[in-house]
Amino acid sequence: MPRAALNIPKSVDILNHIYSLPETEQHEAMNSIKKIESEAMAKQTPQGGLAELMEYLERRGVRKVNHLLSTFLPNSLFFPIITREFRPPKPDPAGILHIAERWDLENRAEDLIMVGDSVDDMTAGFRAGAATVLLVNEVNAHLASHEHTDFCIKSLDDLIGVLENGFEGDVDQKAKEPDTKAQAEATLAE
Repeated sequence: MPRAALNIPKSVDILNHIYSLPETEQHEAMNSIKKIESEAMAKQTPQGGLAELMEYLERRGVRKVNHLLSTFLPNSLFFPIITREFRPPKPDPAGILHIAERWDLENRAEDLIMVGDSVDDMTAGFRAGAATVLLVNEVNAHLASHEHTDFCIKSLDDLIGVLENGFEGDVDQKAKEPDTKAQAEATLAE
């Protein structure tokens, strides 16, 4: 919907488009996006398994970042918060690397898992050196076989088992290629 409102083709990143506009037009374009997103957020529901996953992460003392969670889990602490204003935007890995730096991770993002539902999420995680987990659905199932996708889940609480049993994504994609397409098909069939 934001793309149609601003007449942005699907092949063009929305934020990059806005930042490419003359400064006098950027503010109006950003306000259009914020208005559309505010209307969408009023109708938004949390992803399945969100509460269970967050309870698990809280018990384990695992740090987490997600700017939408404050809407559904206001008592959880998230730091740092990465929003659309963070530059450069995904698929650039800068946001993930910023988190790793703020958390003083010695191996930068190699100790992180990027969970997302878009090619920009998978690419940002891959470029940062993080393992990538696709929250797969019928719309994005084609991303399961993308070279930047390490693992697929259908619901956020599926991560609990992955974290409990250990997870090492093939972030360099040189060792063993994960059969993420089969994972996606099996996940969607459940």
